[in-house]
Amino acid sequence: MIRILLRRANRLLRLVRPGLPGWTASLYGRFALFITVMCCGLALVLGLLVHTSVTRQTVHQAQKEALAGLARATDAYVAGESIGKDARVDPAELPESLRRIVLSGRRGTQLGTYRGMPTMWAAGPADARVLAYALDYSAQERNSTALTRSIMGSSALAIALTLLIGFFAVSRITRRLHSTARVARRISAGDLDARVDDQRAGCPARSHDEVTVVSNALDTMAAALQSRLQVEQRFTADVAHELRTPLTGLHAAAELLPPSRPTQLVQDRVRALCRLTEDLLEISRLDADAERADLDACDLGPIAQRAVLASGLAIEVTVLGEALVRTDRRRLERVLCNLIANAHKHGTAPVVLTVDGPTVTVRDHGGGYPAYLLEHGPQRFRTHTTRAGRSGHGLGLTIALGQARTLSATLTFANAPDGGALATLDLPTA
Repeated sequence: MIRILLRRANRLLRLVRPGLPGWTASLYGRFALFITVMCCGLALVLGLLVHTSVTRQTVHQAQKEALAGLARATDAYVAGESIGKDARVDPAELPESLRRIVLSGRRGTQLGTYRGMPTMWAAGPADARVLAYALDYSAQERNSTALTRSIMGSSALAIALTLLIGFFAVSRITRRLHSTARVARRISAGDLDARVDDQRAGCPARSHDEVTVVSNALDTMAAALQSRLQVEQRFTADVAHELRTPLTGLHAAAELLPPSRPTQLVQDRVRALCRLTEDLLEISRLDADAERADLDACDLGPIAQRAVLASGLAIEVTVLGEALVRTDRRRLERVLCNLIANAHKHGTAPVVLTVDGPTVTVRDHGGGYPAYLLEHGPQRFRTHTTRAGRSGHGLGLTIALGQARTLSATLTFANAPDGGALATLDLPTA
């Protein structure tokens, strides 16, 4: 029943959507609007039917009584007797439309007033004059007013109870939907162990609604995604581990070759392969959340200076303010070295490293980060085309971002307003 109501509410909202306020975007708002409109419409229709039926019966009964009184007054008038206190001849307050009917030779009834009170008039011809009988209609008028108030009160109560019961029913659905959404956000944030675990999905005897189907599909997708990522992580780790041993031997053999230009080329390529293998192993550990930081209170300025010296590159260092941060020196130097190397490789000099309290920025003056990196973050071995040719970011920025998460730090990438790539690392203070 609730699903049918919600579908009808959606159809109604699609028709009137341009004029609706923003709160109707939620399920609660749609349900409340739909129930209110439907209950008000139903109460209006039923109220009109009941009110019309009761009013018609009341008027019909009053007409019968008035005509009966008119008949008695007519008989008394013909017999020359007193016509009674409720009968009048040519009364001034008789409605003109009823007077015209009587002057045409017919009898009739009509609601009107007499002495300021609601009255049912019955009139007929008597010796070319108008004989009218006035029936007090005050009691019927009060009953009609009381009936209208009762209908409005009961309709308001019915709407309130319906909304209360509807909110209770919808709240159960929305709570489950919010729980499913929270799990989906946790999965998108990297928590692949998050599951909805809807109790209805594990009980075949219970009927499964749409929310259960969505929750079960999300759990199935998360499990499949986790399994696939674990397979890829194991594959990467296994490949890097298997390459490590022969590359170590190859590196040792290359160092024994006689000095020459070909020897230098071989040694450079072997060293590049060794670095790539170590980077792959490090990424596999970061993906598996196997890295654990050895946190300690450190002065940020000296660590940044050591990272610049370790890089061996030309860097302008600016210290605007010292800060004591809680971090792992080795991992922080690794992050800074990767940012510096990336700025030198893909940017343009000068490269500036700035320490401002617990924040470190590394900026170059090149063309800036590509749009995909700003939108989705670093991607492994992703290349893009520039004026200078094809360029990529390899694994350096990916490792820097992973190590920053291990340090509970925040690493963001942006383009400076006046040009150049800007990496900002915010560290937790000690």
